[in-house]
Amino acid sequence: MSISDTVRLYLKMKPYMHEALRNGVVNFSAMARLIQKDLSIKSQNAVKVALIRYSESLKKAEWSTEEKALSVLEENQVTLLDGVRVIIADKKLDIENNAEVKTESYYVYLTKKNATRGISKQQKSHLIKVNNNCSAIIVYSGENLEKVSGVVAFMASVLAEEGINVIELVSCYTETIFVVNRYDALHAYQLLSNLTLPGH
Repeated sequence: MSISDTVRLYLKMKPYMHEALRNGVVNFSAMARLIQKDLSIKSQNAVKVALIRYSESLKKAEWSTEEKALSVLEENQVTLLDGVRVIIADKKLDIENNAEVKTESYYVYLTKKNATRGISKQQKSHLIKVNNNCSAIIVYSGENLEKVSGVVAFMASVLAEEGINVIELVSCYTETIFVVNRYDALHAYQLLSNLTLPGH
């Protein structure tokens, strides 16, 4: 594999660096030094040349990842659901919930605060983890959510850049649910709401 191909593959695994390069807000020499060290490439100049060429090819793209994501998010609706409890169990529970997700090993439930009161002792033995004091931000999108790549990742990156940890994430058809700590809820809601404003 050539140095150019190696650098391209590396950048595809580094979304923040990739986007900075796409937007032209990067010091090529500094980034080349970092990549040279990570990939143990002898020639820093070769890495820098590969970065410059790749940057030029990115600028020819019609839209950036951010622009594509924002085009899908404009005029969407965002709802804040407070007082959410996240329950993880190794078996299906008979419990009232707002959302239920089955993974290979676990069942994940988004419930109200007092949902565990009706669980029998036998069912409680199957509880793996319970996260209290959570809130859910629900983003209602159009069908383009499934057609445009990077939309959910873009929303998650906006929260991550503000230091907001996403406890659980569920994306299905036109709805995306971000479960966060209650103390982060208003800030997360504001950030995601701003993304849905026309002309953002």
